Amino acid sequence: MAFVALGGSAPEAVKQAPRKTGRVAMLLLLPGMAYLALFFLTPFVSLILTSLKQPDPSGVIGRYDFGFEIGNYVYAVSQYLPQILRSFSFALIATVIALAVSYPIAYFIAVKARNKPLLKGMLLTLVVAPFFISMLLRTFAWKQIFSNDSWIVNTLKDFGIFGADSYIIGTNFAVIFGLVYNFIPFMTLPIFSSLDRLDLRLVEAGADLYANPATTFRKITFPLSLPGVISGTLLTFIPISGDYVVASRDFLGGPETAMMGNVVEANFLRIQDYPTASALSVMLMAAIVVLVSAYVRKSGTEDLL
Repeated sequence: MAFVALGGSAPEAVKQAPRKTGRVAMLLLLPGMAYLALFFLTPFVSLILTSLKQPDPSGVIGRYDFGFEIGNYVYAVSQYLPQILRSFSFALIATVIALAVSYPIAYFIAVKARNKPLLKGMLLTLVVAPFFISMLLRTFAWKQIFSNDSWIVNTLKDFGIFGADSYIIGTNFAVIFGLVYNFIPFMTLPIFSSLDRLDLRLVEAGADLYANPATTFRKITFPLSLPGVISGTLLTFIPISGDYVVASRDFLGGPETAMMGNVVEANFLRIQDYPTASALSVMLMAAIVVLVSAYVRKSGTEDLL
């Protein structure tokens, strides 16, 4: 009777409801889709087109014509293979170290300090405190700490650990240390978020079933925190792969520690070899997508925070 009074039948009203819902959903999605198209898709297409450009016949530096020069990718790989491999190896090592350091911190804050709000809040503040200072300033501060005239280097030389010509700045250790230091909060916070939601009754149940602490952690705690581990790993590995600040010779790096980000920056701003720089950027994004997809699939969960 109600549908008749409204001038329509029941089946017609049921059909119209999903249509209206779909239109509303599309309207809500339009701003986000427009944003992605304008600020992600358009620059990405421009980057691909630039990577296929060929040198201008006039030979003027920095001037290129549109073309389909696939050889730019071959040249980029052959010319900068050491930097490409170094970028991903540094990213992998720094991510593993950051995970090893961050997990105990996140576990203590989320589990051990769960019933101590003051301590928990203070520790969380210390984790995010580095964000209050520019990354450039923090990295430059470590450059001063590790400089050749610093007390650390002088102490190592006094104890005979370092030779007279030994140094820290410009070494793999300095770059990896800087990467780990700058990105530890990105690893700690997602893990903390997962562990903070951990039902401690499950851990107690494991103990009641005579499981030792190591087994309880391996069978209960770590699997339940896996979404946070995956999120933290991605938030750490992806930006480290393209980082160019820490490895720069102006900060903690040197000629032997250059990563892909440094090569891209040099080709864009100094050499003005835009096709090679664009080709490296496209390959970096493609490699990250492949590695991240394989990692998420291998980990067995897509429940990312």
